[in-house]
Amino acid sequence: VFLSLQQDVIAGFLYAILILVVFHPVVDLIDNFNLTYKYAPLIIISLHLALVEKIEEQFGRLRIAKRSVLSEEPAYLLDIDVSKPAQSDSSHFVAVSCSNESIRIYNRATLTFLREYSSCPGMLNGVRFAHTRDSVVFSACTDGTVKCWDVRLATQKAVQVFSGYPSNVFISFDINCNDLIICAGTEKVEKDTFLVFWDARGDTNCASKSKEPLGVYSESHNDDITRICFHPTKPSLLVSGSTDGLVNVFDINKDNEDDALISTCNSDSSVSFIGWSGKDYKEVYCMTHDEGFSWWDLAQLDTEEPITLLHILDVREAVCIENDALNYLVGGLYHEKADKLLLIGGTSTGNIHLISCGLNGLSVVGALRGGHAAAVRSFCWDAADESLLTGAEDAQLLLWKPGAAERSLAKKASLKTASSVQKRVRVHSTSLRGRKK
Repeated sequence: VFLSLQQDVIAGFLYAILILVVFHPVVDLIDNFNLTYKYAPLIIISLHLALVEKIEEQFGRLRIAKRSVLSEEPAYLLDIDVSKPAQSDSSHFVAVSCSNESIRIYNRATLTFLREYSSCPGMLNGVRFAHTRDSVVFSACTDGTVKCWDVRLATQKAVQVFSGYPSNVFISFDINCNDLIICAGTEKVEKDTFLVFWDARGDTNCASKSKEPLGVYSESHNDDITRICFHPTKPSLLVSGSTDGLVNVFDINKDNEDDALISTCNSDSSVSFIGWSGKDYKEVYCMTHDEGFSWWDLAQLDTEEPITLLHILDVREAVCIENDALNYLVGGLYHEKADKLLLIGGTSTGNIHLISCGLNGLSVVGALRGGHAAAVRSFCWDAADESLLTGAEDAQLLLWKPGAAERSLAKKASLKTASSVQKRVRVHSTSLRGRKK
């Protein structure tokens, strides 16, 4: 007992010396060892602020490196994707979905126009490159198909066509992370809306035979399916969003639609954008056509805790931007290095704002000005070289890189032609299914 008491006295003496020498500036705040735990939140907040400052600095260093040449037929740039090189550092491609019902392909390094695909009389919606084949690009079409092209080939003909059912009009789609499954969402026809699935594997050199669907989900949405997004690393997980306001998460490995439906969340409005975020991508978020934002934590599904992390009816009213305003949201991205969910928004004059998401709300962490002359409609963030591609209603495709210096012409005037794609805004209060939490 005496030895133990002696050890405690020595330890206490050494701890007192440590406090006096190291923590003397704040010694009045530290009475004993346990008291220090009360200041742990301050450390966490400091780390959080440091990460936000790093993102702000990173975003603030972006400058215009390249600007595409205005095409003969200007169009709004509605969606952007970048090819993913398999194992080599071969030249990347950029694919852009345009309001003139076409897909345009550019060289990523120079933004030189390469070729254009169309699907008359159908309209192409969205664009995605395959994950394992950097030259293969997909798009959904209102003619009831998903088409696939090889950008290395000069032909305008699709190398593979995935056919839906006769009444299908596809307005959204995605391909999973191992390139095995394609899913497309339909407009509502009479009372029906579908998620249609195909096996993406096959001979892409034989386009004469269309691939038939593997099956459909038909019970989980009751209006146009505006967005589909597979999980970045888990090929069986899928999230879908609709004008019915619902955001549904599925595990398509299950035998039927009812078992596959993991969670149903309500955004209270027509869904315009959805994505995955968080460590291991266990969170889902969405934006709405009336600029709302919702964020859910799926890791809480099997607990008594609520899954809603944040729900904002109108982001435009929730953020304050000095000497500027937020007119709309474009989309979101998850910054893995900083473990932060970020939203991209902008103004009608082409300014771009970066917004950080936290449990306590939203905060603006940066702005890009002087690039576009009209509303930005699409973007693509490349974490590898920390660059950003943006497309807008001024028909311009811009590449922003850290510390770059633009050598092209000054920014173009706003494109005055009307877009052939008009987003519909419908606010809903649809009740949730039994799985809602």
